[in-house]
Amino acid sequence: MKSIQDSLYNWLTIKVVFDDRPEDIAASETEEMFRNLLQQEHGIANMIINHDEDFYYITYTHAEKDSQVRFPRELIEVMLNQINENPDRYKIYPK
Repeated sequence: MKSIQDSLYNWLTIKVVFDDRPEDIAASETEEMFRNLLQQEHGIANMIINHDEDFYYITYTHAEKDSQVRFPRELIEVMLNQINENPDRYKIYPK
């Protein structure tokens, strides 16, 4: 089992892609898979995302305690930037 921080990182990375490309079925399914993993395997609830110029922040509840992690924007947005820079390589296919 991965750490909570690793799982939050994976979820946030694909969540940013999905938010930018809501019609992307693969992104939707992957985001749902990581969200379910956080909820079912780690017991995470109430995930709230905020960001500023430099960081993404996730506030969440785990074991009835509120916690927060942060990740650099450049790290989280690598996948989204790659998709946007090479749209022919990351086509959206209908369901």
